[in-house]
Amino acid sequence: MAKKWGQRVRNWMTKQMDLPQDVMMDLPRITMIGQIHIYIENHRGLIAFSDKELRLLLKQGQLLIKGKTFVIKTILPDEILLEGKIDQVLFLND
Repeated sequence: MAKKWGQRVRNWMTKQMDLPQDVMMDLPRITMIGQIHIYIENHRGLIAFSDKELRLLLKQGQLLIKGKTFVIKTILPDEILLEGKIDQVLFLND
């Protein structure tokens, strides 16, 4: 019950204060430049990484990125910049 009430309050505040939903609702922000760069903000941690796959934990589920020749250019506690040839970006529910 408290989760639903909290969600309603966040939705109301987002609409009333004209705030970005990703900030108020703890959503990831994903910026992709072509198929070569992807920048993800507001993730919960790195689960797996190889030169063909990156898996991140989100508040609700996981983010899976598939491709080739991946290199992590920047990694911070809640931000990551990935370079390589990106073929797929998938949201996985728990």
